[in-house]
Amino acid sequence: MGHDHSHSHSHGGHHHHDHAPKLDHLNTAFIVGIILNSAFVIIETIAGFMTHSLSLLTDAGHNLSDVASLALALLAFKLTKVSANSKYTYGYKRSTIIVSFFNAMILFVAVGFIVYEAIMRFLNPETVSGGTMAWVAFIGIGINAFTAWLFVKDKDTDLNVKGAYLHMAVDAIVSLGVVISGVIIYFTKLYWIDSVVSIIIAAVILRGTWSLLKDSLRLEMDGVPAEMDLDKIKAELMKGKGVVDVHHMHVWALSTTENALTAHLVIKPENMTDFDSIKHDLRHRLQHMEINHSTFEPEFADEKCGQPECA
Repeated sequence: MGHDHSHSHSHGGHHHHDHAPKLDHLNTAFIVGIILNSAFVIIETIAGFMTHSLSLLTDAGHNLSDVASLALALLAFKLTKVSANSKYTYGYKRSTIIVSFFNAMILFVAVGFIVYEAIMRFLNPETVSGGTMAWVAFIGIGINAFTAWLFVKDKDTDLNVKGAYLHMAVDAIVSLGVVISGVIIYFTKLYWIDSVVSIIIAAVILRGTWSLLKDSLRLEMDGVPAEMDLDKIKAELMKGKGVVDVHHMHVWALSTTENALTAHLVIKPENMTDFDSIKHDLRHRLQHMEINHSTFEPEFADEKCGQPECA
């Protein structure tokens, strides 16, 4: 049968639906986050060298990776606005998935570096100025918590926004840990605490980014997005007028905010003439399930599918 593909649907020719999250307002959040965290990285690095604090230096390195992550995420959002062309028929939407995966990998490399440096410093502890260390990290709590707040409202709408939120929230917790270790060092002179806190920081970062890595890798491999339930999607498609079966169904992510679907619809012969209204109804249903692009191939109920993996 004929192949039909459309990216929008209408009601009465005037009422259009678009359920893809609109995240344009986040440009400001990303820019503010980049500026604040860049300034703090400079402050924390200088303080880290002055106080010989590995905790501050490792946290500064992590904050620097966060600045890079925010910049890449902002770039990815900008690229999604670039129009499709003959070379990239979906535009550059997938750049958001690539960036989220790349950011997760950067963090894993950072964790390895932090653990290595912490072990070396533990074996050869250095004198650390606990008071300065605590005050600088205290400033970090405020900056990171405020930046996380900028993304909290939209963290469940996009993987890159979730990544930015997690990075900032984790950093606020990490800074709290550095404050605590600074206070302990100030009163006890137990300088090895600095290395222990660095390892704890690494563990917190690892835990906070594991889900980000899994989700981004799933999307990179064209896996079904985590929030998608294929059984529920099929059940919704089965509600279409005259639809008696659905097979050869595929769901994947075009970006971190847009999902796509293709499916074969087995339709009763007497309803085939209504296929145009059937597909519009089904697209409307799918858009409420966060599937923005859908392609349907109709089949008569008495027709045998000729494509493999149709069962």
